[in-house]
Amino acid sequence: MQVELTRFRVKKGKEELTDQWMEFLNKHMNDALLTLDGEKMFVETIMRDSMGNYEYLYWYSIQADDGDSNSETEKCIDTKHLEYFDKCIDRTYRPKNLKTEVVMIPQRIKKQIEAAAEEV
Repeated sequence: MQVELTRFRVKKGKEELTDQWMEFLNKHMNDALLTLDGEKMFVETIMRDSMGNYEYLYWYSIQADDGDSNSETEKCIDTKHLEYFDKCIDRTYRPKNLKTEVVMIPQRIKKQIEAAAEEV
């Protein structure tokens, strides 16, 4: 099981477009959720923060070890999602993968996650 938290910096002047992006994902949540099964992604959360003069998006995820981040499922939503990513995320800033120190998942939940990974 992979548990990750990655920080991406939003391009200056793209904060309103980032608002639209997050609104798009929330409005199309059912379609977005369909992509998770193909990726063996159990949790994907996007959080937002400001530090200094920049905004940052943080991706938190729990995924099976053999999960595929390039799922063929629901390409339409993924295509739009990646378009927003390319327009909003500052590629000059190297994404920061925060180091996982402790993962606390109750055994009953972990077993369900592992069973779900085998189903997909």
